[in-house]
Amino acid sequence: MHDLVIRSGTVVDGTGSGARTADVAVDGDVIVEVGRVEGSGVHEIDADGALVTPGFVDIHTHYDGQITWDPMLTPSCWHGVTTIVMGNCGVGFAPVRPESRDWLIGLMEGVEDIPGAALSAGIRWDWESFPEFLDAVDRVPKAIDVGTQVPHGAVRAFVMGDRGARNEPATANDIEGMADIVREGIRAGALGFSTSRTLAHRAIDGEPVPGTFAAEDELFGIGAVLGELGTGVFELAPAGALGEDLAAPAKEMSWMRRLSDAISRPVTFALNQNNNDPDAYRRLLELAADAARDGIAVRPQVHGRTVSLLLGLQTFHPFNFAPSWSQIALLGWNEQVLRMRDPGLRSRLVAELNAMHEDPIISGFMHPSRTFPLGDPPDYEPAPSTSIASLAAAKGRPQWEEFYDHLLEDEGRQLLNAPVLNYSEGNLDATREMLVHPTTVFGLGDGGAHAGQTCDASTTTFMLSYWARDRERDRLPLEEAVRKLTSATADVFGLSDRGRLLPGKKADLNIIDFDRLGLERPTLTSDLPGGAKRLVQRSTGYLATINRGQVTLENGEDTGARPGVLVRGAR
Repeated sequence: MHDLVIRSGTVVDGTGSGARTADVAVDGDVIVEVGRVEGSGVHEIDADGALVTPGFVDIHTHYDGQITWDPMLTPSCWHGVTTIVMGNCGVGFAPVRPESRDWLIGLMEGVEDIPGAALSAGIRWDWESFPEFLDAVDRVPKAIDVGTQVPHGAVRAFVMGDRGARNEPATANDIEGMADIVREGIRAGALGFSTSRTLAHRAIDGEPVPGTFAAEDELFGIGAVLGELGTGVFELAPAGALGEDLAAPAKEMSWMRRLSDAISRPVTFALNQNNNDPDAYRRLLELAADAARDGIAVRPQVHGRTVSLLLGLQTFHPFNFAPSWSQIALLGWNEQVLRMRDPGLRSRLVAELNAMHEDPIISGFMHPSRTFPLGDPPDYEPAPSTSIASLAAAKGRPQWEEFYDHLLEDEGRQLLNAPVLNYSEGNLDATREMLVHPTTVFGLGDGGAHAGQTCDASTTTFMLSYWARDRERDRLPLEEAVRKLTSATADVFGLSDRGRLLPGKKADLNIIDFDRLGLERPTLTSDLPGGAKRLVQRSTGYLATINRGQVTLENGEDTGARPGVLVRGAR
């Protein structure tokens, strides 16, 4: 008699091996048998016709505040995720002194677009040191397992005060103090250390993240702790990550390679295709491959689709910048829709946008030639012929009039997809090239972050529904897509107990109706603390998600089970 038996599912076990029909038996929180299970289960699930996969391991999230108030960690839980890693990009909430709490909130708000009011209302501060933060995360109820990294920004400010926050150079004593805190955090169970060096990452007051300009002695002095302890990952958003400095990526790769070689630990960094140098990602993949041939683990962390701004009346849009928008800016969304139907206001707003065609924000991020109707279900690889500009040209009408009318579709609920990264050629071919490269690891979904801009925590679902099923060409084999989401991500952080449906491994599983698996259009909700707003995205097709042998979601709905734990690294 087993605690749980999943019968007759199509098992895709996370190793990359071929799919097969099998039963899965679970005792406690461990898989004990995969194959033909003769014994019965206290609970049994009929998975005939469904996929059975390991739970997904998402290594790039920003739930550092949300973990204190949301045991489900939505929306990631709706997308098959059973383990998350937070504390990425050098931002987080420990270590912290009471007088610095608001500053850390401003840092997170600026870098990751998480409403500061929600963080202020929701975070229950009961820690100062990083080990105390880990203990606090350990105590809160969780449906998902949670691991975290020590963030450079918080550490630098804790040790150096205002000098650290202002990115002044660190002294030898400063570096020693930071290394001591990171050592303490890793020994307590942190999974690594993170930093950010891109100028795009700024606090709410506009200041770059502490550590942006850190010299090599600081980076290597802190990184040496990982080598000393023989555990942990060094994660970063590198300089030039968004194309803001075309000379930076090669320089970054040079020191990352030397650091990984010196400490014998993995270094993982954000890699996307940017429009300023669309081929730069290929050069970095080649350099990562060169390092791998020498046994050096420099691992580009890549996304599964475009990194986009979602434009609409629910979020933001180009007409927000037109002078006449001030007439309705303070109205509720529904009232804005009614007022926008007024021909006089419409003509003024369109004329004002036409006059702003050289504005860098409009031309750089929201131009009709690079903006597409998202649709429902959403289309994340739209054809160039479906851009707002192309649709307008086909109808023989001005492009801003076309843009305006799309904003009003579905009573103002329509969203427009404005790709910022990974779409320089108008397709996802570069994304595929990055995904399948042997040195890369899947990530960058930013679960919990960019609340009013996008919702990429759903990319785990997209990996299976689009890359393994719906794309018309160059699809990924299902087994490889599952491996990318499970064992491949787990292994980077040394989480060898999960990510594979094998006897002795952790009983984290998804049962999926593959034919129905898909994404709904993101919607705006006001469910953050204090009523703050965010975009969320639901899925279809997940019949059950199981963590540590307990069903946490059934048909996408919370069962009330809270088996999640704090994942501590080697100690």
